[in-house]
Amino acid sequence: MYRANPWKAKELPAELAALPQLADDAGPVLALLSRCPAYLPTPLLRMSSLGASIGGASLWVKDETARMGLGSFKALGAAYAIARDAVAAAGDDNLASALAGRTYVTASAGNHGMSVAAGARVFGAHAVIFISETVSDEIAGRLRGKGARVVRQGHDYEASMAAAAEAADANGWTLLSDSTWPGYTTPALDVMAGYLALAEEIVNETVTPPTHVFLQAGVGGFAAAMLARFRNAWGSDGFEALVVEPAFAPCIMESLVAGRAVRADGPVSAMGRLDCKEPSHVALATIARLADGCLTVTEEEAADAASMLLTVGIATTPSGAAGFAGAIGYQKVVGGLGADARVLVVVTEGT
Repeated sequence: MYRANPWKAKELPAELAALPQLADDAGPVLALLSRCPAYLPTPLLRMSSLGASIGGASLWVKDETARMGLGSFKALGAAYAIARDAVAAAGDDNLASALAGRTYVTASAGNHGMSVAAGARVFGAHAVIFISETVSDEIAGRLRGKGARVVRQGHDYEASMAAAAEAADANGWTLLSDSTWPGYTTPALDVMAGYLALAEEIVNETVTPPTHVFLQAGVGGFAAAMLARFRNAWGSDGFEALVVEPAFAPCIMESLVAGRAVRADGPVSAMGRLDCKEPSHVALATIARLADGCLTVTEEEAADAASMLLTVGIATTPSGAAGFAGAIGYQKVVGGLGADARVLVVVTEGT
């Protein structure tokens, strides 16, 4: 399903207009991340052999499957937010113990939790990660391998996040979500700012800007950060930007239609990292200002896209391939993108 964004270049509803805006300057993020020996830009690859699947257009793929040894773009987010806390606490002295005695808590389907766990361990803090009943034991084991304490609670991501917030209040822990809601914005804004590094890499690696960008969304933080930087670099009308969601969790699409954040109930999606039923309010406001439209992809379409990417050596999940699946679906909606189109997608995670 495709729907145009009714709010682009228009006055936003009051509920969205009042929210803080995400920065579009990656400079401070890169200045801090460049001090981390694990930080290196990931490759931007031209995939000519997959062009036929999107109507003969040129396809560019930003490959996040090996990002900072964690295998996901989310390595940039929570780790950056925690690094900011460490520098604020200790300056440049004794950073390895700058956050000793502090505990960060969040809910996650895997990747954000890995970033929280890794960042906390680097600076001497503890991490507690709440996961839902749908998260696999394999992911739980990976989180424990990064030193996190894992708590399985809640039937879905939103229920786990509510449990994490309760634990933060009860224990005096720092809640570090990658989503925002009324009364909770600043920590997640720092997480979203970390993703600007990825966008800046793409801008620096791109000779000719894309004509179409497809950005998958769960709560929307990744898509919002990419849009903020890309619009700053390439203009408000220089390219078409589409947000891609699972058909089982179209919370961004339904919220744009409603003009406010709403819950989109549905079955559990195999796109686990995107299976979020409620959007981040700040991310939604950014998407409302900057995206051209939203489209949904089915479970089968995302799985097929992941299989196609594997043929060119990129091993990813349906979540990681959702942007590519969106590009395939959108060219059918518009009757073909054409050979002159330049399409950008991000493979957001490895297997």
